[in-house]
Amino acid sequence: MKKIPIGISSCLLGQHVRYDGSHKHDAYITGTLGEYFDFRPFCPEVEIGLGIPRPTIHLVRLNGEVRCIGVKNPEIDVTERLRSHAERLKAQFADLCGYILKKDSPSCGMERVKVYTDNIPRRDGVGIYAEVMMRNNPLLPVEEEGRLGDPGLRENFIQRVYVLHRWKSMLEEGLTVRNLTRFHARHKLIIMSHGDYQELGQLAAGATPDNIEQFAGQYILLLMKMLRKVASRGNHVNVLQHIQGYLKKELSADDKAELCEIIERYRQGEVPLIVPLTLLKHHFRKAPDPYIDESYYMSPYPQELRLTSLL
Repeated sequence: MKKIPIGISSCLLGQHVRYDGSHKHDAYITGTLGEYFDFRPFCPEVEIGLGIPRPTIHLVRLNGEVRCIGVKNPEIDVTERLRSHAERLKAQFADLCGYILKKDSPSCGMERVKVYTDNIPRRDGVGIYAEVMMRNNPLLPVEEEGRLGDPGLRENFIQRVYVLHRWKSMLEEGLTVRNLTRFHARHKLIIMSHGDYQELGQLAAGATPDNIEQFAGQYILLLMKMLRKVASRGNHVNVLQHIQGYLKKELSADDKAELCEIIERYRQGEVPLIVPLTLLKHHFRKAPDPYIDESYYMSPYPQELRLTSLL
């Protein structure tokens, strides 16, 4: 299977591009995720010509504006160079399905980057390059390597990557009302696990050959925004019970009782999500349902990533 293109801060791949010539190699990223993702490295500080090694830079609030300047030499100001570089790379970002940034970086940090005011730091900033990149690519799933250590945030990011990848694959086949409707149907249960699906359903249902471009654009923007919110345990329980309804005529009383018990144990946090999902898959192998077979909810990404075993 062709790997999914993902932007990434170069240092996370082990490239010696940090200010002191070191790297921040992340074994999970290159080892596990590297089996499925085609990483496209970017290091804006090197790419704008700062060199290796280079003087350290940080974010400083000056006259109400955040600037990226030298720590020892405040005459060095690379703010506009970083912004312009992110703008120039816009075309290279077009085919990406996700981006992993280096946390705390004054150029690449996604959030909570230190911003100094009168030499007092506050963690309320965004890297200069990252801010422009994210603004120019509102659909793009973006995460920091540090946050990928959280099982919920990791699963959420990877799920969004695969949703966007499937969307782009659909567009390559040709944007039609039928394809949009099918895309929505196959993702409806995933959407339900994140929130109210009605607005997205209305957009999909209201699409016609005349307005398909407009409605599809609104649809994917709303979908990717909704998916940023990590699915709650309660929402997953609602979806699991909804799926169980497709088996109401197929299960024996004992099987139904067992499934209800497992879902309740998941609700209570006693077992991970993979347990009720595995049991549901077992029952649907015996009693296939075309809608469930088409749905991505129980198989949103390769099972080898084992993301639901920690949820």
